[in-house]
Amino acid sequence: MKTLILLLALLITSFASAQKYFTKTGTTAFKASVEAFEPIEAVNESTTAILNTQTGAIATLLFVKAFHFEIALMEEHFNENYMDSDKFPKATFKGQLDGFSMDLLSNADKEFTLKGILTIRGKTKAIETVAKIKNGDGNITLVSSFSVSPHDFDIAIPNIVRTKIAKDITIKLCYELVQKN
Repeated sequence: MKTLILLLALLITSFASAQKYFTKTGTTAFKASVEAFEPIEAVNESTTAILNTQTGAIATLLFVKAFHFEIALMEEHFNENYMDSDKFPKATFKGQLDGFSMDLLSNADKEFTLKGILTIRGKTKAIETVAKIKNGDGNITLVSSFSVSPHDFDIAIPNIVRTKIAKDITIKLCYELVQKN
């Protein structure tokens, strides 16, 4: 019993002392445009992300209504007709940077494989992509992109606009992470 308590205390101590970097102002953008039609793109500049530098674990959270479009009507349709933002207000990602180590970082981009689970509208999808990470001025910058399909998250695209929306939507991430004290 004493051994179990000691082991549990060591695990809690090591997790609590893990060095973490975070942001509440990360940028997540997407583009769902098709050539010859109006651009369908939006930016969310309030993504929260946290990186455990000892394990390479990363988690992000964003509010869907924080995506902003140049055209207000497009933003309204996005939230009400496609994303159902009142019912599903958040999107999350929980993943792992394979082979991540702070010792490998410098002012130059270093590539790591990022694997995890993206959750949108209560549906999950496994994601695997490359993340470019660098350590400059004590902050960690993470940049990545990947594609998803509206079908992956049960987002129905009406026939009348189906040809105006890309089948694969490109999502771009840019997070400037600072050390959490």
